Amino acid sequence: MHFSPSRLVIGFTVFIACSFFYTINSISARDPTSVFFNPRKGYAPRYSAIRRQQAEAFVEAYDPATVVKTSPDEKKRKLCIGIPSFNRPGAQYLPDAVGSLLEGLTPEERQEIYFIVFIPHSKPETHPAYQEEWLSGLTDQVLTYGYGFDRMQYIRDLERTNNYKEKGLFDYTYLLNACKEQYTPYIALFEDDTIAIDGWYHRTMAAIHDAEQQAALQRAKPYFLYLRLFYTEEFLGWNAEDWKTYLINSMYVGIIPAVVLVLVRFAQPTTKLSLALLTRRTFIATYASLAILILIFFALGRVTVLPMPVGVHEMSQFGCCSQAFVFPNVKAGELIEYFKDRHIGYMDVLTEDFANERGELRYAITPSVVQHVGRATGNGPWNKWGMRADKIWSFAFEKFDWKTLKKEHEAVNKLRSQNERAVGDGTWDLRHGRA
Repeated sequence: MHFSPSRLVIGFTVFIACSFFYTINSISARDPTSVFFNPRKGYAPRYSAIRRQQAEAFVEAYDPATVVKTSPDEKKRKLCIGIPSFNRPGAQYLPDAVGSLLEGLTPEERQEIYFIVFIPHSKPETHPAYQEEWLSGLTDQVLTYGYGFDRMQYIRDLERTNNYKEKGLFDYTYLLNACKEQYTPYIALFEDDTIAIDGWYHRTMAAIHDAEQQAALQRAKPYFLYLRLFYTEEFLGWNAEDWKTYLINSMYVGIIPAVVLVLVRFAQPTTKLSLALLTRRTFIATYASLAILILIFFALGRVTVLPMPVGVHEMSQFGCCSQAFVFPNVKAGELIEYFKDRHIGYMDVLTEDFANERGELRYAITPSVVQHVGRATGNGPWNKWGMRADKIWSFAFEKFDWKTLKKEHEAVNKLRSQNERAVGDGTWDLRHGRA
């Protein structure tokens, strides 16, 4: 039987192409940076639908006799949660947001949190949840404006003129300051049209520790500016400004077959294989196949072939949007003054401006522990990035499995209980992680 290197190359390429079929169908279909992206699969709320059901059930089961709130000992509080919630005609997401943040928390975890819901209306009773018993019963504070007549007239004027850019920043600053005054080490601000995974708290606290370590050991800084708990992969694709890098890397890959073929030819110059490898047909087949593979690589999508590493990593670019941030308390004061000075603008845009001007560290957790479930913004269905609100979506979030998360959360809490008992017995040193 006549041996043909070109047929071998073509056969290998066909095998590779077939092996990618499953990847295209099961992974790249949910990758918004891929040409094979399937919106029906990508935007399917596989986990978020389950989590919303859990959150709704938690709120509906509200019983004042069983509620656990923040610890009376302020020194035991680790995190202040703030949620600004305005009245959205036709849709109310606040119960799901609150329920998802509280459902599954142990009493010990709940006591480490000070929970504020801010109703940013001059007449807070216009918000459908304001006078509902569960809201004040489950949270630690329902915050409203505490101003006199003149300042409230300013608020009413902003509402009357629909001045979203000014009022939105004013409200965010007001809430951030309210959390800052609780003196918890960290502040987490969530939009009200979000939901969090079961176990978000222990993952967030672990991520804060990792971010602190990275800031200190890798960047020699005592603090980071924020930890992002949500981002959409929409902006993590192949960027046009990096085309030179992609071209150079593709050329490097293209050199490899030529080097291999030449080495084989000189190592064994008289064999049939060596003679056949340097034919025009073999070269054409090799580089045609290589070109196809490179195209497939880029077509599969950056999130598929070069995914973000699991855990905490720097994200100083392409982070979107403002759904969930954690700020160190020490940085909150600086941000508050910056927002007051700028007066008008979008919170997340100004936060990035602040970070760029001062060289601040920005981190994100992968996969996101928060999902955006809203279908409209205060400006309607579109957001400031020119994206539909329902497209601000964490695709990785939907890969979570509720049973796996529940088991993980139980295991973490069990380990925490064991460690706390060991500390009480004097047999465990939490600072050094040793018995």
